[in-house]
Amino acid sequence: MSNTTDTKVNPTIIIIFGANGDLTKRKIIPALYNLFLENRLPEKFAIIGTSRTEFTDEKYRDSLLTGINEFSRTGKAKKEDWDKFSSNISYQAANIKDVASYNEFYLKVNTLKEEWKQDPSVLYYCAVSPDLFCTIAENISKSKLENNKETTRIIIEKPFGRDLESAKALNANLLTIFDEKQIYRIDHYLGKEVVQNVMAFRFANTIMEPLWNRTHIEHVQISVTEQIGVEDRGSYFDNAGILRDMIQNHLLQLLCIIAMEPPVNFDADLVRDRKVEVLKAMRKIVPGMIDSVAVRGQYGAGWVEGKEVPGYREEVDVAGDSNTETYAAMKFYVDNWRWQGVPFYLRTGKRLFESASHIIIQFREVPHNIFNNDERNLPKPNRLIISIQPDMAIRFQLESKTPGLEMTLNTVDMVFDYSGKTKIDSPEAYETLLLDVISGDQTLFMRADQVEAAWEVVMPIINYWEDNKMTNFPNYPANSWGPENAEALIAKDGFHWINVPKKKKNV
Repeated sequence: MSNTTDTKVNPTIIIIFGANGDLTKRKIIPALYNLFLENRLPEKFAIIGTSRTEFTDEKYRDSLLTGINEFSRTGKAKKEDWDKFSSNISYQAANIKDVASYNEFYLKVNTLKEEWKQDPSVLYYCAVSPDLFCTIAENISKSKLENNKETTRIIIEKPFGRDLESAKALNANLLTIFDEKQIYRIDHYLGKEVVQNVMAFRFANTIMEPLWNRTHIEHVQISVTEQIGVEDRGSYFDNAGILRDMIQNHLLQLLCIIAMEPPVNFDADLVRDRKVEVLKAMRKIVPGMIDSVAVRGQYGAGWVEGKEVPGYREEVDVAGDSNTETYAAMKFYVDNWRWQGVPFYLRTGKRLFESASHIIIQFREVPHNIFNNDERNLPKPNRLIISIQPDMAIRFQLESKTPGLEMTLNTVDMVFDYSGKTKIDSPEAYETLLLDVISGDQTLFMRADQVEAAWEVVMPIINYWEDNKMTNFPNYPANSWGPENAEALIAKDGFHWINVPKKKKNV
């Protein structure tokens, strides 16, 4: 999590494998362009794109400009700015499975070294299918390409493995070629502004620490819901499912940030040590208890915003009898002194009522109600609501007296709302993460043991679900909040899923 404000870092070369893909055009290049506009990139930098497709440098730059104009948070690029930025972009068609192709990258890197008269940092960005991660790493090792332990880094996108065994194998393979300090495993959720602010909120304010434990917190909810279906990802998603796609990485990482102990300082490994401790403390899920702590669902057809949408099994590249879950809800416990007995409820799914990401900390009820016993006037539990999207806000819900002659209670919000509160636009997650890679800061990136510990948490559920097919899929309609038994999962503990209303827009 870089806190540097200058650009005094090594000249940097970024080689993007999968340079003609959607991720590059939607996220990577817009992020690098915005960093350039804010003078956050090194003075000397180069971006080398590579894929099988044949492009001239000029045609490749034109294709990237289309992506900038559509997806950049700063809007359409000004010609002068784009010309300066794109002059640092080149393209090399290559077969990344063929080690001979890497000689071209070697020549380009050495040409830049001679031109800059300085050894650069070299970043290898694997924006490709996960089955190619090891191929790229091995070919880097076999070729003359740069692998200085201090200045060379490899960036890996999720999914990092398909299960515990494949994650271990991938880690082992990468670690024969690169040191752990060179490997940057991206989880874009950790780059989101509000997620980063949770650590500041927790560890920079003494008022929170006495409350942040089982004595005062009743339960925690983490919800990441999506209104869209699988879109054009049917082939990938049908072999993964929502548990692998979202919970093993995004939601468990959010849980770690909420549950972790304060690190001694903000050193990357100390922060990540604390997250691993959380995962290691999570209560083991054993066969026989899975149906009581985990619920799965699959969406059927329905209507979304006046448009008829197909069920999951009717989506492109999805099997007609697919048993893949598009919804998952589960209950976890962190068995340590701070959190013993506090349930953590996680839910995520596609084709739900709205797209939103929230973390909700519900505090315990007042031990004794001194107000009248009218049910309408009972104090409601305090809540801390951390909204990641679509609104970015941290909201504390407290009880207050309604103005008037009677003692009537009402819930009021103390809100830090990002919109209109900062002088600059909040950076996109990929901007934060790419700046950290360039700066050599691994705080927001997953370490090998962290990845494996997360897989250990969910593997009993994955194995059980794969061995026990559902007979009632699809079991929730599009534009709903998911299957009925998801509500039962939390209701049996006396709680309910909290759906945070969107902030009303000023008209």
